[in-house]
Amino acid sequence: MNHFTHTFYPPSKQLTFNSHLQNNDGLLVNYVAASKNISYSEALEVIEKEVVEWKLLMNVEVLELENIGSFKLNKERKLIFEPSNSLNYLSSSFGLGSYVSPAIKRVVYKEKIKQLEPFLTEETKRKTPIFIKYAATAAILFALGTVGWNEYQKKEYNSLVAQAEQQQKKVEKTIQEATFVIANPLPAITLNVIKETYNYHIIAGAFRTPENAEKKLQQLLEKGYNAKILGVNKWNLTQVAFESFTSEEEAINKMRIIHKTESQDAWLLVKEY
Repeated sequence: MNHFTHTFYPPSKQLTFNSHLQNNDGLLVNYVAASKNISYSEALEVIEKEVVEWKLLMNVEVLELENIGSFKLNKERKLIFEPSNSLNYLSSSFGLGSYVSPAIKRVVYKEKIKQLEPFLTEETKRKTPIFIKYAATAAILFALGTVGWNEYQKKEYNSLVAQAEQQQKKVEKTIQEATFVIANPLPAITLNVIKETYNYHIIAGAFRTPENAEKKLQQLLEKGYNAKILGVNKWNLTQVAFESFTSEEEAINKMRIIHKTESQDAWLLVKEY
C-alpha cells in the first residue's frame, strides 16, 4: 500500500540476486541445454559468451533484462541489481491489479459551549456621605456663635437647634430610603461561539526526518503559501501542508491550482488538528 497516493497493490514476489554465488551449480546450464536441445558443453559455451557481452555492456551503461531487472556497476565497481516491478512472480496473485481508494473522511464534532450560570450581586448599601454630616454640624456651630444668651436669643437658638436636628433626621431618612438591593439580576447570557476549525489540509509531503519537513516548510513559505507542519502521522512521518481550509470546496479549488502550478502529487487530508 502507498500511503501517499492511497494505492493498494496485491501481494507480490520479486527476484533477488546474490553476487557472492559465482560457482556453476549446473541448473542454468541444464535448463539452456534442454530448452535449446543442445549438449551441456554447448550450453555452457553459450552462457559464457553471453556473460562476456554483458560485462562489456555494463562498463558503459545499465544492463536491462526484460521482466527480470537491471544490473549496473557502482563507483566501487560492485554489481548492483534492481528487480523489475513489471511482472508479479507470485502465482496466487495472478490477474490481480492495483487500485486507488480515496481518503476516508472523518466526522468532526464541534465543541459545545456550556451555558453560563447567572451572576447574582450581593446586597449593596450606600454609605452616608460624610459631607452631609459635616454640613449639619456646621449649621449647629453657626447657630451657637451668632445667638446671644438673652431669652429671645435662647428661643432663637433652641429653634435653630430643633431645625438642625429636624434637617438631620430628614437627611438620614433620605439616606436610608436610598439604600437599595438588586433583587432582579440580569438574565443569563448564552454565548454561541463558533470555533473555526481547519479540517481540510492540502498535503505537500510527508518526511521521515523532521529536518526535511522543516526545509520543505520554509520553501513553501518563501513561495507565499500559508504552509504549516501538521505533526507526525501513525506511520511516524512528519506531514507538511501547503495550506489548511475550513471548507472542502475552498480546499479542492486551491488543490486544483496547486496541481497545475506546483505539484501533481498534492492530495487532500481531512482531519481536525
